[in-house]
Amino acid sequence: MSKICLGTMTFGEQNIEQEAFEQLDFAVDHGVNFIDTAEMYPVPPKAETQGLTEQYIGNWLTKSGKREKVVLATKVAGPRNVPHIRENMSLNRRNIHDAIDSSLQR
Repeated sequence: MSKICLGTMTFGEQNIEQEAFEQLDFAVDHGVNFIDTAEMYPVPPKAETQGLTEQYIGNWLTKSGKREKVVLATKVAGPRNVPHIRENMSLNRRNIHDAIDSSLQR
């Protein structure tokens, strides 16, 4: 795993999908294989953009065929009132599994 990680919190808000693909390609082509995301991305968190970052990464992985070349990390959003992410945001086993399943779908 590379010592440097590509953060992706802007994919879907400040960066369109094509720009995200370009950044991902550049990072991997230059030896960065650790990609970080989160279910609440992009930031700032909004109902209309939530999940776009993970969607863009998923689309890139499919298109590029580079899934085996990267280490992908995501994060579960903690307890707060953001029903557009998940109805129940408590950090119990069921909700963490729901968050993981949703991230994998994206």
